Amino acid sequence: MKMALPLLVVILMSGLATFSYASDPSPLQDFCVAVNDSKASVFVNGKICKNPYMVVVEDFFLSGLNKAGNTSNPVGSKVTPVNVNQIPGLNTLGVSAVRIDYAPYGLNPPHTHPRATEILVVIEGTLYVGFVTSNPADATQKNKLFTKTLHPGDVFVFPEGLIHFQFN
Repeated sequence: MKMALPLLVVILMSGLATFSYASDPSPLQDFCVAVNDSKASVFVNGKICKNPYMVVVEDFFLSGLNKAGNTSNPVGSKVTPVNVNQIPGLNTLGVSAVRIDYAPYGLNPPHTHPRATEILVVIEGTLYVGFVTSNPADATQKNKLFTKTLHPGDVFVFPEGLIHFQFN
């Protein structure tokens, strides 16, 4: 009986250990607004931080994303980025956004985002989108092309690092 209690405690503790949670590490600070200096060094995780006492609400704001971009170019599309260069408050947060405008038959050529997944939302018109797998689980299989025609209100995800495109 004396042996059963310690054994029960060990079993109970090992069972509770399986209820651990996985998540990204918490940031060391609430935010790290980027310094607006073209000569400032860039670190692995972002730009140099502005003094927190100098941060203003405009560091977290951008206006004008409702305005269409000029699609008069060889590919017939205009990517309007929203990243740390437009909103310094995005520095080190690991998120950015874009607005993409397309002319008829406009293209966002095949490209990748090595460290980010892309989520696309269609607001108006239709868009033919796709991505190609890069590492099939079965070595005898070829890479696979996934495509879909999207309509207003549709959302599509391009997994991190995979070659993808959009065509109007």
